[in-house]
Amino acid sequence: QVQLVESGGGLVQAGGSLRLSCAASGRTFSSYTMGWFRQAPGKEREFVAVISRSGDNTYYADSADSVKGRFTISRVNAKNTVYLQMNSLKPEDTAVYYCAAGYGFLIRSKDEYDYWGQGTQVTVSS
Repeated sequence: QVQLVESGGGLVQAGGSLRLSCAASGRTFSSYTMGWFRQAPGKEREFVAVISRSGDNTYYADSADSVKGRFTISRVNAKNTVYLQMNSLKPEDTAVYYCAAGYGFLIRSKDEYDYWGQGTQVTVSS
């Protein structure tokens, strides 16, 4: 089992940047694929980005409000931490951001993740 704690959220102006962190407990962090999701008010929780166990592979959401090219997911297994660097933020990025841990390779469905953090609020003002 693993426990996840997100941090780094806050209020930022459009065009600004934030870096989210997700710290994991336990000694098996490198066994998990790690993902970031977000949920805006009244909307479904949606996939943002995922990183493989080694950190060699990543995948980003390619929806209309794509984060590709603006967000970067990374991990440091020695620190049991996964990050989400968010640049060029837009008001539509406003949401609660969650990290999650699972066992599949580059999984994008929230139903395939086994562990979740409590979330951290990101608010982007226009």
